Amino acid sequence: MDISAAETFGRAATTRFAPSPTGELHLGNARTALFNYLLARHGTGRFLLRIEDTDTERSREQHTQALIADMRWLGIDWDQGPDREDSRGPYRQSQRSGRYQHYLTQLQSAGAVYPCFCTQLELEASRRAQLSAGRPPRYAGTCRELSEVDGQKKRQQGLAPAMRFRVPAGVRLEFVDFVHGAQSFVSDDIGDFVVQRADGSAAFFFSNAVDDADMGVTHVLRGEDHLTNTPRQLMILSALQLAAPSYGHVSLIVGSDGAPLSKRHGATSVREYRERGILPEAMANHLFRLGHSTAEHGFLTLDEMARAFDARHLGRAPAHFDEQQLMVWQKEAVHRLSPERARQWLASVLPAGVEPAALQAFVTAILPNLVLPEDARFWVEVIFGGPPELEPQERKWVLEAGKEYFSAAAQAAAANDNDLPAIAAAVRAATGRKGAALYMPLRVALTGRAHGPELAPLLKVMPRGSARERLARFA
Repeated sequence: MDISAAETFGRAATTRFAPSPTGELHLGNARTALFNYLLARHGTGRFLLRIEDTDTERSREQHTQALIADMRWLGIDWDQGPDREDSRGPYRQSQRSGRYQHYLTQLQSAGAVYPCFCTQLELEASRRAQLSAGRPPRYAGTCRELSEVDGQKKRQQGLAPAMRFRVPAGVRLEFVDFVHGAQSFVSDDIGDFVVQRADGSAAFFFSNAVDDADMGVTHVLRGEDHLTNTPRQLMILSALQLAAPSYGHVSLIVGSDGAPLSKRHGATSVREYRERGILPEAMANHLFRLGHSTAEHGFLTLDEMARAFDARHLGRAPAHFDEQQLMVWQKEAVHRLSPERARQWLASVLPAGVEPAALQAFVTAILPNLVLPEDARFWVEVIFGGPPELEPQERKWVLEAGKEYFSAAAQAAAANDNDLPAIAAAVRAATGRKGAALYMPLRVALTGRAHGPELAPLLKVMPRGSARERLARFA
């Protein structure tokens, strides 16, 4: 299959994300979902969600629902999927056994598959023998020429066969990967592979390929760890005379040390970042630039990403996940929050029993100083808790200001309803101070910190009498 770049990207793309619900949505899969979504939305294409749950032992419905929730949190929506069925569905592989049997029967009629009775113990022994002989491990063809009579005897012994694809000998398999370019594989290096497990369930190579054809997928964009799977799937589609999609394999995400992203690098699942308070816009902006080069350096919406996405700019080198860069996007996303979304984002740390107007004023005041919701806990305690304890440097500011300073400040706070300009004017009149010498002692005495959000709005939301109390303790 040889598809030029013009042919590959000159038509509306139908893409898909096909996760196995065996665990959480990790960052690498989230990026794959995002890139497929953007490739479809760049033009007038379609984006599909297919749940590949043929592994009944490991697939869990709660994982499916969590995957769906994580994708919706990222803002990724799909045209068809397990909750939006159409005539090409179902979009859960566990519900597609009839389709798999239909295609398997075709392969059997063509002599393209055969039953394999080899046990896992026998397969492992063969694998070890090949490795010790310095040969790459592949199926040795033990059951390839098994007679019908011998096969029947094995069934009578209670052995259930898997079905293997009969890989033709001496064939060169060539295709153009729209990320990695021209690819060439020799069939003799592949070995016959399983298309149906002994329990009757469809194996990945088979179900994944025929589903793409059934569902009209034109572009398969996935991790480069699947690159060597492609020739197997092309052989299946060719044997069934089904149209093959264009394949592209994006580089994997690695940690700062260049090793595959794992727990030792910190959080790896979308859920973990959601629970920390990372905003979906921040995550999407970071993922958009992992393995995809773009001239757009500013903060982008998903619609803007779709317009800017270019599959020809997908990189072949590993993409380094950098949490510091994620936090740059996070800070930008926080600054863009609407008042309502900001309150929702901070809901877990905001105090109860505060009037809505005062709570909104507090959120507005502290938002420019936040990156994560946890950062707000300090300011909640400062504003709505007891008088803050002072560190030595902050105490120095207070002692230098003196009792006259704080006496004037406390009286003004009581008389002027925590109005900072009025308090500052009273202190200036009493002490002649101005600039930092005027304002820094006020900030330190009121908040316990020399730096932080603007003082005037913070002062306004302090409980009545709190500011006077904090200032009077130094008078």
